Amino acid sequence: MRNVAILSYAQTPFVRSEQGRNEVEMLMPVVAEAREQSGLGKDDIDFTVSGSTDYLAGQAFSFVMAVDALGAWPPIRESHVEMDGAWALYEAWVKIQTGEIDSALIFSFGRSSMGDPALTMAMQLDPYTLAPLGVDAISLAALQARALLDSGRYTSADLAEVAVRSRRDAKDNPNVHLSGDFDVESILAEDYLVSPLHKSDCPPISDGVAAMVIAAEDVARRVSSRPVWIRGIQHRLEVHQPGQRDLTRSPSTAACAEKLGVADLDIDLAELSAPFTHQELILRDALGLDDSVRINPSGGALAANPIMVTGLARFGEASRQIAAGKAQRALAHATSGHCLQQNLVAILEGD
Repeated sequence: MRNVAILSYAQTPFVRSEQGRNEVEMLMPVVAEAREQSGLGKDDIDFTVSGSTDYLAGQAFSFVMAVDALGAWPPIRESHVEMDGAWALYEAWVKIQTGEIDSALIFSFGRSSMGDPALTMAMQLDPYTLAPLGVDAISLAALQARALLDSGRYTSADLAEVAVRSRRDAKDNPNVHLSGDFDVESILAEDYLVSPLHKSDCPPISDGVAAMVIAAEDVARRVSSRPVWIRGIQHRLEVHQPGQRDLTRSPSTAACAEKLGVADLDIDLAELSAPFTHQELILRDALGLDDSVRINPSGGALAANPIMVTGLARFGEASRQIAAGKAQRALAHATSGHCLQQNLVAILEGD
């Protein structure tokens, strides 16, 4: 296996609604910043891959439009995944492992505010049995939360504590838009958005873009004094139909953790892509994380949730903590689909 490092990460501030710029205008300065921080010139980047979804943009092949942000010269080799940017990162990592490339630029973008994301993402459901019912993403998450509460493993107060910690920690992150001091009692007193989920149990609607540059070890050592290494990365998925799986568990995440040997590692922090409070608890169980591990010091998806960027942002936030010397080893996680249907887990380390 080739050692691969994250050389840089850049993003826009994640905001409730980006009204003044389109996706290309949002991406241009972020891509330029990621390139500059990486130490690589445009000619030195072998491959470019993006993650997004046409459903959010409301037009076919929106990712082709986004390529305008990269510049017309020099010519590039480019790919796209109709997934969160974390899966674009995974594609680039695999391509480096094959020896076909030595470096890659990854970017993702999502403007959830242009429509109703709960209904838009329902298009991910089975088109014959579920999508025609109009089952939105929040309602499905509520079914998952109800099943978890009924299992007796957690209480509504446990869910509220996740929201309290996430929004409190987010106060130190200038790139998110939902933070502050909350308490469990006030959250439990909120009206249900969809029972048993209160508004604070759910992610905000957010717009934003992010970019990252990764490279094989020989390139990374040449241009960076503090590379952040991707020591392992795994991706698993579960049955597409939510009714055919135990929604209170995440065996795909657990399988990733087992393959990576998470149980035998000293992990300082974990950035988990958990849009709903109860999903963080499910992921913590699947990963075997105890109270010594800091969870989502950035605030996570409960502080800002630009769909298709949230997972890549978890890698970016974790790498920033390591590069700043605030952690030596971190776990980064991304999810896609309803109720944690697909999961990607990676271990990041400093030198």
